[in-house]
Amino acid sequence: MNNSKIPVDARKLKVLSVGISFDQIVSALMHLEERERESFLEDLLAATSPEYLRSIEEARRDYKEGRIYTHEEAFREQR
Repeated sequence: MNNSKIPVDARKLKVLSVGISFDQIVSALMHLEERERESFLEDLLAATSPEYLRSIEEARRDYKEGRIYTHEEAFREQR
């Protein structure tokens, strides 16, 4: 089921099949430290997005094969 077409307010009222409400999920996320929350959201995105997983695999290949730039190289001013 694609929840993206359900209004946000309707999602908040819906109880997920795992028995956790939208508000309980939001509350749990709000209690996480920022880095833990970021990691959780990255994991959730990875679990639900094959494209995201492919981009991670591609980035890891690029890194392994030396196709990387330093911060200075990537963000230096163009003259």
